[in-house]
Amino acid sequence: MSDSLGSEALVAARFTVSADASPGLLSRILQPFAKRDLVPDLLRATREGDAIRAEVALHAMPLGMVHLVAGNLGQLIGVRRVEAMEGRVVRLAA
Repeated sequence: MSDSLGSEALVAARFTVSADASPGLLSRILQPFAKRDLVPDLLRATREGDAIRAEVALHAMPLGMVHLVAGNLGQLIGVRRVEAMEGRVVRLAA
């Protein structure tokens, strides 16, 4: 993560995406994180018939980015549902 976070709280976050199975889906799911210089701590995906369920988790990300990433994930072609869960505050950046 970059050092330009300011004094924003860092929280644990988990995103669950259900989408139509397609070859480029996983790379498209990672794009909203990459463009914000965020590296996921966990990426898990399973195929469920004609759908894929992907889970992306970060131990610490800026609180203000959680809804932005969730919104970007929801705009991906083929996405059926996005769930974003914020965890505990990891620390307040100084």
